[in-house]
Order: sequence, then C-alpha cells, then structure tokens
Amino acid sequence: MPTFQYRALQPNGAIIEGTLNAGGRPEALRQIETLEFRPLKLSEGRSKTGKITVPGTGEGTTPLPAPISERVSSKELETFTRLLSSLLAAGVPLSRALVILAKEASSPAAATKWREVHDLVVDGVSLADAMAKSPDTFPKVYTAMVQAGEAGGFLDGVLAQIADFQSREKDLKSRVATAMIYPAVLFVLALVVLSVLLVFFIPKFQTVFANVKGSLPLITEIIIATSRILREYGLVVAAALTGGFFLLRTWFSSEKGRRVWEGLVLESPIVGGLLSQFAMARFCRMLGTLMGAGVPLIQGLNVARKSIGNQILVDAVAKSIEQVQQGGRLGQSLAECRTLFPGSVMEMISVAEESGHLDRELVRIANVTEEELDRQLKTAVALAEPLMLFLIAGFIGIIFIGMLLPVFSLQDNIK
Repeated sequence: MPTFQYRALQPNGAIIEGTLNAGGRPEALRQIETLEFRPLKLSEGRSKTGKITVPGTGEGTTPLPAPISERVSSKELETFTRLLSSLLAAGVPLSRALVILAKEASSPAAATKWREVHDLVVDGVSLADAMAKSPDTFPKVYTAMVQAGEAGGFLDGVLAQIADFQSREKDLKSRVATAMIYPAVLFVLALVVLSVLLVFFIPKFQTVFANVKGSLPLITEIIIATSRILREYGLVVAAALTGGFFLLRTWFSSEKGRRVWEGLVLESPIVGGLLSQFAMARFCRMLGTLMGAGVPLIQGLNVARKSIGNQILVDAVAKSIEQVQQGGRLGQSLAECRTLFPGSVMEMISVAEESGHLDRELVRIANVTEEELDRQLKTAVALAEPLMLFLIAGFIGIIFIGMLLPVFSLQDNIK
C-alpha cells in the first residue's frame, strides 16, 4: 500500500507533518479529514526510516524528504508541453495526462516536478497556479499563457503554441550562440598571447635596456611598466578584476542596476539594434500566437510584454497597453515606442488591425524580423573576425615596435 506524506492544519491552528498508508490520494485525503485536519500538502513517497506515523498515535512525526535540487532542462519542458497538448487534444483528462508524463519523464527531476504539478491539480489547484509554484521550471510567460488557455477553454491549443514558441526561440538563441563562438575564441586567444608576451618575453629585454644611456621611448616605458605590474602583482590584479566583476554583477542584478545596464545596452551602436529587433520578434510572435489561439487582445498584450526581457522596453509597452484599454488602436498606441517598433512595422500592424488579420500579420512580422536578425548577426560576425585579428596583430605589433625602438637607439650610439 502506498505511503503518503502530509502537512496539515490542526483545529487549534498548529501545523502537523506525518505519514500514513492509503490506497490512493482520495483515500489519504479522507483519512486526514476524518482526523479533523485541513490538508495543506500531500505527496506520495517513503520516509527515510520506513516508519509510518499517523496523527493521534502519540508518536513523533517524520520530516518530509528534501526536494531534488536538479533543474528541469528546457528540452524536457518543451517535450512535456508538446506531449501534454497532444494528450489533452486526444481527450485524455488532465490529471491522467500528468500521470502519464510523470511516468515517461526522462529524468528524476522532471518526474518529480510533473508529479508535484499533478498532486496540486488533483487537490483542486488550477494548472497555471500549480505551475506558478515552480518559477524555476515554468517561466512567468509560460504560466500566463496557460492561465489564458484555461480561462478560454483552449488549453491544448495554447500548449501547442507554447511548444512551437519554445522551439523557435531555442533555435534563435542557438544561432546567436553559434555566431559568437569564433569571436569569443579570438578574444581569449588575444588575452593569452598578450599575457605571454608581457610576462615572459618583455623581461628578457630589460637587461639590455638597463645599459642604454638616456631615456627610453614612452611606449617602451609603458610596456615595461605593464609587464612589471603583471609579474609582481598579477595575482592581486586578477583578484581585483574578479572582485570587481562580481560586484558589478551583483549591482546589475538589482532593480536599479539592471535598468542602468539595459539602458546602456539599448544605446550601444550595434548590440542595441539587434537586441531591439530580438525583443520585437518575441513580442510579435507571442502576441500573434495568443491571438491565434483565441486569447483576447488586452490579455494577450499583458502576457506578450513579459516576453520582451528588457524592463525599459516592457515599461514602454505597458504605456501602450493602457491606451488600448482606454479604447485606442494597437498600431497607434505602439507607435510611441519607437525604440522597439519602427514606423514600417507600425504601418503593417495598423493595416492588419483594420483588415482583421492581426494575429497572422504579427507572426509574419516575427518571421521576417528573425530572418533579418539572422542575416545581421552573420554580417556582424563576419566583420568581427577580421577586426579581432587586426586588434591581435595591432597589440603584438605595438609591443614589438616598443621593444625595437631602444635597440635602434643603442645602434646609433654605437656608431
């Protein structure tokens, strides 16, 4: 007989935890209610000692097991979403579909998480609220879309749209990451080459320069001073840079720091434009997906703006949503957010809004924007490769010139 671990509220207001045997969750709930306890949490599993504790026996309670610390991967979440959509579309009840997915999960962490969602749903919690209790697995945009699907009665369709959206976004992020690999390798290579030159190559010239009469060229003195600092205080410099990095990272993770960082990124010449296009593509695809699934415009806007990622752009879109709520048209209200929506996109949205094909047009805009973004990324990477090589050659050339200038001066003195 299965063992259930529970957490319940006693009549006097105290919380009690323990374990009991029951043929299933309904029977376990009935046992708890018979004892006049109000169940707060009920999960199936074994206690560490294998001992069964029932309230009212005078024995101590058994603590609940520690939760699994593994995170559910994005691939597992996408698979779960797509299979849940297919099961619901086939007429399988939600609770039964969750049980099937928990049994077929590819990892213990995913199986545990799907069972937690199932247990909450069986206890009467909505699917969106059950998922919202695990924000590390289900993002806010995900739960908001599920909530919209539950409210509108088209949960299976929304889940299918979520799975498609996850697949497209993962593919776009993969292309971005792939495009940045080669520039990142070149950057690391440049740092290694410069460090080796300054630490091991430059000191060999110092003994030669010690006998040079007169002052050394300024560039040579700078290179020698840099080499001396790295050799004598290299660990201190590395520790200071590491500490500064973590301090900046901590500050940028705060509300104020994140807004400052996002503003700097948006104002940067190349990255800012790419980020704005990426955010616009996510927003348009999300809104078009939701509207295509039958979600009302206002609700879809509130969900789609959470997918933008940049809080400055989210605030700008929030102002546009307020205008739509007051009766304004979507195209006109979004026109005030020029950083995110160019004039041509606003015209396309306005025309599609008038013709009643806004959902399809938004998805088309997202497809076109992603294709354009892919081309721009390839162009930027193509330009970054020779630029990085030029910088590496430039730094190495400056070091060699700085080291050879005193040699030429020494030769002139010998003549």
